[in-house]
Amino acid sequence: MNTIYLQGASRDRLKDLQERLTRFLAERHGLTDPNDYDFSVAKQQDALESVNATTRTLTLFLGGVAAISLLVGGIGIMNIMLVSVTERTREIGVRKALGARPRDILAQFLAESIVLSVGGGTLGVVLGLGLAGAVGRALTVTPVFSPGSAAVAFFFAVLVGIFFGLYPAWRAARLDPVEALRYE
Repeated sequence: MNTIYLQGASRDRLKDLQERLTRFLAERHGLTDPNDYDFSVAKQQDALESVNATTRTLTLFLGGVAAISLLVGGIGIMNIMLVSVTERTREIGVRKALGARPRDILAQFLAESIVLSVGGGTLGVVLGLGLAGAVGRALTVTPVFSPGSAAVAFFFAVLVGIFFGLYPAWRAARLDPVEALRYE
């Protein structure tokens, strides 16, 4: 395939240059119908728009993967917290019998959920940086670290932990102390 590169005097003149070049090549090839052209004329702007469209698609795809990962992580936190509530039912009953209010129990389990999500968020950011560096070295490219993106990722991880930790914390806070003390 042969390629010709042209440079216009200004960006405003590129469209005119492209049309003139297309007409010139059509005449040289003896073609009158654009459907029969055996060549194509493209601007760098066209290639840039194609790359931008691909980038937008990949961004949406990665955003979807991230959303699914957050949902799975949140469900994992909720299950861990529900198991913790079940295993510590007697402890909750003792605390309530000694005067702990429902909001104290709620705060305790929410704090545990936050600690889990902060740990997971920190681990995720550190692993992401490490993997980006390793892949960058393997592909001989330099990854760009965005503190804002890392902060947003960490913030969402903590939000997911709080959101999915609410139900187990609420469930622990609502336990009846007498029933909790009887639990085996």
